[in-house]
Amino acid sequence: MEFGNGILHLNNNMEKTIYVGMSADLIHPGHMNILKNSYKYGKVIVGLLTDKAIASYKRLPALTYEQRKEVIEGIKYVNSVVPQDTLDYTDNLYRYKPNYVLHGDDWKQGVQKNARQKVIDALSEWGGELIEVPYTKGISSTQLHNSLKEIGTTPEIRQKKLKRLIENKPIVRVLEAHNGLTGIIAENVSYGNDEFDGIWMSSLTDSTAKGKPDIELIDRYGTLNDVLEVTTKPIILDGDTGGKPEHFAFTVKTLERLGVSAIIIEDKVGLKKNSLLGTDVKQTQDSIEGFSKKIKIGKSSLVGKDFMIIARIESLILKAGLEDALNRAKAYIDAGVDGIMIHSKEEDPTEIFNFCNEYKQFSKKAPLIVVPSSYNSVTEDILIEKGANVVIYANHLLRSAYPAMVKTAESILKNKRSKEASNDYCMSIKEILNLIPGTK
Repeated sequence: MEFGNGILHLNNNMEKTIYVGMSADLIHPGHMNILKNSYKYGKVIVGLLTDKAIASYKRLPALTYEQRKEVIEGIKYVNSVVPQDTLDYTDNLYRYKPNYVLHGDDWKQGVQKNARQKVIDALSEWGGELIEVPYTKGISSTQLHNSLKEIGTTPEIRQKKLKRLIENKPIVRVLEAHNGLTGIIAENVSYGNDEFDGIWMSSLTDSTAKGKPDIELIDRYGTLNDVLEVTTKPIILDGDTGGKPEHFAFTVKTLERLGVSAIIIEDKVGLKKNSLLGTDVKQTQDSIEGFSKKIKIGKSSLVGKDFMIIARIESLILKAGLEDALNRAKAYIDAGVDGIMIHSKEEDPTEIFNFCNEYKQFSKKAPLIVVPSSYNSVTEDILIEKGANVVIYANHLLRSAYPAMVKTAESILKNKRSKEASNDYCMSIKEILNLIPGTK
């Protein structure tokens, strides 16, 4: 045996097995250092975390499991690659009973601390050993990921991501944006390991930000382009009623070409009125046959298989009842829709929960989308329990921005100067200049 760089090196002994758990989304010298040292102990088994396992504690990987597997299998230090379905190593450790587990020493704290202890406990049952390799300085997967974000994305990569998120996360969290700046917020804001997975392009907030009524009046493509230019996350467009079926086909083609992931259209006809007005204004629901036809026309116009057409059911909004909502969901799924959004303006979530409970029993389902603007006391954990796949926070950035701007304007009028407004309500000029890349 020999020592080098502080790592114990053994002659290759293929009688022994070494287990290495990896995400391997962006392969860098730190990964190669782990694998190279592992190979010196014997036969290397890489437990490659699945997309779902990675998404359980951080962002969805840029590459799919199969793509990452192909890369790892091509590395000469690796003898075999097996899926690791959770952040917890123990299922695979009991299955393969390796002599050693090798890992970087950077997991003693943070989200993987408990996983580390479980590895130690499992290995002790058959005399296995955990070997921790010193962290490779100057290398950070997070830094590499951020560098890639600065480069941007392609329409194809962005478009595919929504379906991957739905397949691999317990719930996909989407935030409204109505201009480039709010797109940057949705793209970058995080809390601990949590962040938003996608961006909702709301017709309500887009219209309001332009000082126009929410009646399918404005051209959406200017705002959409502004958000596309400064973000990489998947975008869901609020498509209102979708317009005439013949026009909807062209809308779908355009959005697919731009790399938008999905459009949500509501099953209403006539002049669009915001759903949260409910029965206070005249709103007419489309027939099941008419809306199903629109869905089929949209689906038949697609070139690829990744763009999603999602049906928004207005039955609860218009007091048509639960049975009508369920019948429409079944019909729209039969028409080929890629998702069902159920909407309600009630603060009490009972009617939404009743729909969810019945929807779970469907033999044929599509992803379920909810928008808890009114029933906003319901947590994501409860929505997951009820079977929701996507939650959209549909208008909160605009609703919070307007009161803040009014306070700033009032403060200037009240004090006949801007000092108080600047100190109490505003970010500094320096922060503004640092906010947008390329400003300085």
